Amino acid sequence: MKQIIFQKEPINIENAVKNTGTDRDGAVVVFIGRARNRSNNKDVNFLEYEIYESMAYKEMEKIVNYAVKNWSLNNCIVIHRYGRVNINEASILISLSSPHREEAYKASRYIIDTIKKTVPIWKKEFYSDGSIWITDRS
Repeated sequence: MKQIIFQKEPINIENAVKNTGTDRDGAVVVFIGRARNRSNNKDVNFLEYEIYESMAYKEMEKIVNYAVKNWSLNNCIVIHRYGRVNINEASILISLSSPHREEAYKASRYIIDTIKKTVPIWKKEFYSDGSIWITDRS
C-alpha cells in the first residue's frame, strides 16, 4: 500500500502507524518532522507551508515508487501538512514497513532527504519581529 496525503489538519500519527505493516514485515519505521521553536537564532512562533499540490503529488509519487521498488517496502505512507503548523505539531510523517530494518531505515532517509530537495513545498517561519521564507533545500 502506498499513500501520499497533503492536508491542513493535524496528522493523526497513531492512525498512520497503525495502518503500516503486514504479516511479512519485521520492521516499521516512522519519521516525524515537527515544528521547532528555535531557528536562525530566533524564537519561532509557528510555521506556514505552501504547496503546489499537483506538482508536489507527482514528485512525491516518484520518490515513493522509487523507495518501494529499491528497498522492498510493503507499505509507505507520506503525509505532509500545509497551511499553519504550530510548534510541536508534526509537519510531515513518513511511515513505512519492510521485511528488514536496514531497508526500512535507508528508504526513510531517502524519502525525507529527497522530499526536502525536490518537492515544491515551501516553508515560512514566523517570529515576533516578522517572518522569512526558508529557502535552504538541503
